[in-house]
Amino acid sequence: LPVRFGEDPKEITTLIQSSDTLEAFANGIIGMEKDVGAPLGDFEAAQGNLPLPVVGTVRRSYNEADAAGVARPGMVIATRPAALVTTPWAATLRYRGPLLDYGNVMVLEPAQGYLLILAGMSDVFGEVGDVLLAGEPVGLMGGEEGSAQEFGIGFVQGAASGGDADRSETLYIELRKGKDTLDPTDWFVLNPIVGDTGQDGATE
Repeated sequence: LPVRFGEDPKEITTLIQSSDTLEAFANGIIGMEKDVGAPLGDFEAAQGNLPLPVVGTVRRSYNEADAAGVARPGMVIATRPAALVTTPWAATLRYRGPLLDYGNVMVLEPAQGYLLILAGMSDVFGEVGDVLLAGEPVGLMGGEEGSAQEFGIGFVQGAASGGDADRSETLYIELRKGKDTLDPTDWFVLNPIVGDTGQDGATE
């Protein structure tokens, strides 16, 4: 498989140590020398039709502030424990591993100039330079799946109504073009779940 900058681990280590924000890290990734291009395919034409990388509900939208008043240029998906995370489009793996306070971070390049950043996974798969097909697993969310006894009628009703009773983990999704961030809701299909009671951003 083609390798981008994996042959020079000092380069990525230096970038990690010198980056104090996710934005600085992403901009550094873009500026790195690369030996091969991004996967072929009309990524821009897929805008509005990409599947979410994980099944869940939108907890915070693009640039929406959290409880601490911090707004990030991405969206947060509430997921079930141990949920599988996949790549929504064929992409080259540019980075995987811990970064700042984001936990495990996966940086994918679905097209030249675009970066898809996934953060908050417990486990991440693949090696830098791997070219992944759409739908390939890239990580697992944290936590443990509950036992059968935990999934009572109240739990099922809460999940069916769009509640987060079964979604204790969160995946952060950021999409960048060059040095600009894009609203992921313009790119991903956000289908309301069956039995939605009107909560905004419910997806399944």
